Amino acid sequence: MRIRAITQRILQQFIHDKRTMALMFIAPLLVLSLMSLVFSSPAYEPKIGVSADTAVFRTALEAQQAEVTGYGDVDSGNAALKAGDIDAFITMKGSTPSVVLEGSNPAANRAVIMALQEAAQSLQPAASGSGSHMPQISYLYGAQDMKTIDRFGPIMIGVFVFFFVFLIAGVSFLRERTTGTLERLLSTPLKRWEIVTGYVCGFGIFTIFQALLISWFSIQVLGIMMNGSFGYVLLMTLLLSMSALTLGTLLSAFAANELQMIQFIPLVIVPQIFLSGLFPLDTLPLWLQRIGLATPIYYGSEALMDIMLRGQGWEDIARDVFMLIGFSLLFMLLNVLALRKHRRM
Repeated sequence: MRIRAITQRILQQFIHDKRTMALMFIAPLLVLSLMSLVFSSPAYEPKIGVSADTAVFRTALEAQQAEVTGYGDVDSGNAALKAGDIDAFITMKGSTPSVVLEGSNPAANRAVIMALQEAAQSLQPAASGSGSHMPQISYLYGAQDMKTIDRFGPIMIGVFVFFFVFLIAGVSFLRERTTGTLERLLSTPLKRWEIVTGYVCGFGIFTIFQALLISWFSIQVLGIMMNGSFGYVLLMTLLLSMSALTLGTLLSAFAANELQMIQFIPLVIVPQIFLSGLFPLDTLPLWLQRIGLATPIYYGSEALMDIMLRGQGWEDIARDVFMLIGFSLLFMLLNVLALRKHRRM
């Protein structure tokens, strides 16, 4: 009887906790559906640029399901390659094709090399050996021996920074509310925006040290490829931390305890990880790509890859910087509005 009473109490507790019920039954289905979309997406189709004197390669590459773009001069092709519009650019050096790979994405590199090999074999006369159609391959960024950690390291730096700051900030701000500290502050002449700004600045000091530590450890100790400025890496990790901090404090307003705060992870963090660049967004449905473009981790990961793998500077990461600043300001504004549910000031 006593065991049955305990069992009934637990069942009633779960049934009346709608958020926990949703986490148990709906969240796994959403995450599994997202995984299905990501992992069942079609094979990556390489984007290859060709110069005017390599027309013979164009038909052969298109037969290998590659997306081929012609460029009238070498400079425009090289500019497109540097901008990331294409994965490789083919020119002719004498009778030998010369291929420059963008190089920062091993999956794209493999797709390009496979398409080139198939195209070269289809162009070989039956009686010839390796022939002159076999291309010479070089890399704009990275190298042939680039390790997996070099490719995914910048993304994972952004993911870990965002995840831990989000969790710690949300739980800490929740404790401020549940212990009555926030209510006491709301009873003072302080404005809501002053309270939010103060909390963000207070937590933000610790995020600066965290961003510095994670960035330094990843590059200096783990040896992840670093071709750009460490200052820009620190800037991006700091901005990611601030967006995670403001989002965590915002969502904590809708949680009654630490368990409910953790319940946001499968719904807020996990989808961002899948859409952060770990998998090519080009192969995903358009609506899912647009969701990825509305997440802070996407912009942080893109900027970190531009800096660490491609060695790019301010002009290339400016959009990502302003997007993360915009996310932080938006979340701060929503934080101010969310405080109204506790007390109007």
